[in-house]
Amino acid sequence: MNMETLSVSRFKATCLAVLERVRQTGQEVLVTKRGEPMARVLPPPLPEPATTSRFGCRRGTLQEVAGVGEPAPLAGLEDDWAVWR
Repeated sequence: MNMETLSVSRFKATCLAVLERVRQTGQEVLVTKRGEPMARVLPPPLPEPATTSRFGCRRGTLQEVAGVGEPAPLAGLEDDWAVWR
């Protein structure tokens, strides 16, 4: 791929047009100062595909814990309760 090269003064004068061209074409631009590379303008990353539905968007992220419906163990809680009295 042949990268376009612009001097920093030329880039400054045409900045918005250069950025739009990079966005549309996907071609990188190298900005130089006295012939030395100063910056590289890259196109934005492609957007990730959006989910079509919020239903099920958290699928696979929850974990089932055994004994959820059982009462909590009381071991050691009597001492803690005494502190709060």
